This record gives sequence, structure tokens and C-alpha cells, in this order.
Amino acid sequence: MKQVTLNQSFSVQGKGLHTGARLQATFCPAPENHGYKFQRIDIEGEPVIDALAENVVSTVRGTVVGKGAATVSTIEHAMAALYASGIDNCLIKVDGPEIPILDGSAAPFVEKILECGTVEQDADKDFYYVKHKVEVVDPATGSKLMLLPDDQFSVDVKIDFDSPVLSNQYATMDTVADFPSEIAPARTFVFVREVEPLITAGLIKGGDLDNAIVIYDSPMEQAEMDRIADMMNVPTRNVAEFGFINAKPLSSPNEPARHKLLDLVGDIALIGRPLKGRIIATRPGHTVNVQLGKALRADIKRQEVQAPVYDPNAAPLLDNNQIRSLLPHRYPFLLVDKIIDKSESYIVGIKNVTTNEPFFTGHFPQEPVMPGVLLVEAMAQTGGLLVLSTVEDAERYSTYFMKIDNVKFRQKVVPGDTLIFHVSFMTPMRRGMAVMKGRAFVGEKVVCECEFMAQIIKNK
Repeated sequence: MKQVTLNQSFSVQGKGLHTGARLQATFCPAPENHGYKFQRIDIEGEPVIDALAENVVSTVRGTVVGKGAATVSTIEHAMAALYASGIDNCLIKVDGPEIPILDGSAAPFVEKILECGTVEQDADKDFYYVKHKVEVVDPATGSKLMLLPDDQFSVDVKIDFDSPVLSNQYATMDTVADFPSEIAPARTFVFVREVEPLITAGLIKGGDLDNAIVIYDSPMEQAEMDRIADMMNVPTRNVAEFGFINAKPLSSPNEPARHKLLDLVGDIALIGRPLKGRIIATRPGHTVNVQLGKALRADIKRQEVQAPVYDPNAAPLLDNNQIRSLLPHRYPFLLVDKIIDKSESYIVGIKNVTTNEPFFTGHFPQEPVMPGVLLVEAMAQTGGLLVLSTVEDAERYSTYFMKIDNVKFRQKVVPGDTLIFHVSFMTPMRRGMAVMKGRAFVGEKVVCECEFMAQIIKNK
């Protein structure tokens, strides 16, 4: 799958939820591997902030990213719309400290994205694959997020409030295809009893009954209700019983739970990669959401490339016989057993290391270790198959090693290991010359990596 950006720019205007200021945010196409970035065009120097979990500076009633003195808040609805729409690269120019709240949901952003369209780019998407359970807990709130392996991005959310109106609710998104219709329209919500403390804290200056669901669940005199309405500069309402006091009805009975799911999608977008995994969230909130995002970001930064997913039950793209038809190598020097994945820019190969490998006889009799030079050779053979895939009648060509750079050996490879090779182009091929980066994995660990140059030549 290829990376995606917007086909053209679009803008949204409206007031900020917390500042109450009139704001405009313009969403622009961005180049490959750009990711999501916010640019404060109202500040001298127009600083750019990477929308990544490590740059989150606050999670009080919204997610705030910052760089130095520049911050952008209430980014989660826009981020959720971009992420669920499959957009990888976007520059968001904003003329103030937050993104307009609009109607309190992600629907206006999704509608704009659908209107302007998207365009596929040349670079491959770089997924983050969940391979084992990850769990984060916020003891202060009882919030818990559990991340499990899945073949796509899906989310389950359970919320629980001490409220006679909003107690327990559940929402689910089995596929991002459901996001535009099922999740995006869900609006943010607030309890009447929370309003005055939030205003006192300098927040929700732009909140009203058009951009938030307001829940009345605690007895209050009408005079007190009128006073709070005046603080928010909204019309007073006579409320005789507990419930939702908005004129606009709920989009669904579980709209609050769906909005919590929406927020979670927006916060997970801060890992900087599309996710393949299932999130099970109990009482999620921005703080615990970002905590999970930071844990995943730490794992991403720890290793530049994840170990490829290897399912031994899946049929290979190229089996051993097909590899033999393309490469001239034979026993004991054919070091790739099968190819399990390939695109225009990378290839993934497998080598099962057995105790019967001929090199173990002398390397070493008492402690068999696969020679490092053969690890490099195996990656080069895998890269050769990638290079050969760029030409027609590949069996009429051969690839030859020309240079090896930056070789690193990180761990021994011994009998019983399954090697997974990931080889990718570092630059486009020119005049039959290919510069590639290779990594060899055993399990999740990189055991060897190197850069090499090869040339493709037609056989005589």
C-alpha cells in the first residue's frame, strides 16, 4: 500500500473551544514521509510542530502539541479524520493556538477530505504491526488501554461515569471504513456540573450547545443554571429533569462512547504510522491515550524498521524452485529459501538455518555460528531478487555485488534460527545500479544490517 496525501488544500473556520477566538486551519498536501505537522502561521518564524506523541505538552480537556513556546491544542478531531481517511502526510497551517472546534465532532473534517479527494504517492506505507499485548493503565482514573494483534485497525471502547444519565456505554469500530458514518459525527460532551470549574480554569470559552453535548445530571436551582449560561454566553434553558439539554438530538444512543472512540483514534494518530492492531479501551481519556502513544513511539524509535510479519502457513510469493530459476546460486551457496513479501521498493525473504549447514563443520565445531559474511551474502541474494523484479525476462539477467558499507553484526545466528531479510532501495535505480539497505532479523531482533550496491547485467 502506498502513502496518501490530500489532492488539494482545504480550510475550516470557526471558534476555538477553549480560547473562544475566531480561527482558521488550512490542511495542505505534503510530500512523502512528511507525516502530520502543524504550523503556527501567526507567530514570527512560523514554527512547525511535528504531531507526535513525544511532543504532547498537555492533555487537559484536549490534546496539545508544542515546540518551544508554540502550541496547538484541540487537535484530536482533525487528527482522527486524517488518520481514519488513510492520509499519511499533511501540513496543517493554523492562525492561532488551537484548531476550530466546529460542531464538536470530526464530521466536518471528513466531509472536507471527501470533497477535495486524496492522491496516492510513490512511497510505501510504513505500518506499525502489533505483535504482542501492550497494556497501559492510569491508576488515578482507572483508565486502561490494551493493544492486541489484529490484521487491521479496530477499536472497542467502554465508558463509565458516576452519573444517572450517562453511566455505562460501549462503542466499537471494526474497520476504519465505518469511521465516516458511525464515529465521525459523534460530538464532544460535558456535564453541567463541570462547566463552572472549567471556565474558572480558563477553558471552554468557545463552548456552546452547538458544539458540545451538555448533560444535566445533578440537581441545580434554575438561578444557578441561568448564571452558568450567562458565563458561557449561551441562551438560558429551563430544565425540569435530568438528561441531554441540547436542542439537537443525539446522533446515536451511545454518542458519548463513540466520541471517546473518536478521541482515541485522534490520539493514536500521534504514533506517526498507520496501526494494525486492536485497541480495547476502558474509560479512555487523552492522558492514557497519549501514554499508549508514547509507549509505541518509544518502540518505533528503538528500531528504525519493525521485523516483518512472518506467517509460515501463508503461501510464499516465490518458493525455492522459483528462486532457483532467477538466481544462479546453488548448493551450498543459495541462502534464500523463499520470498514472502515484495513491493516496488522492498522485498522480504526467509532463510531457515539448520544444523546441517555445511559451514557449521568448521565455523565452529564446538559452537556453531553462521558466518557474518554469509548473512550479508544472503541479504544480497534477497536484494538481487528485488533488482531482478524491475526487468522483464528476469531469468536473462544477473546481479553482481559492487560495494558494501556500514555493516553491523548485533547478535549470533545459530542452528534453529529463522532469518527474516528485509531489503529496500535507498535510491531509485539508475543505469542498472541499485543502492540497497538490508536488515536481517531473528524474531524481533536485528542481527545484522548493511548497505550495499549491486549492478544488474544481461547474461551473454
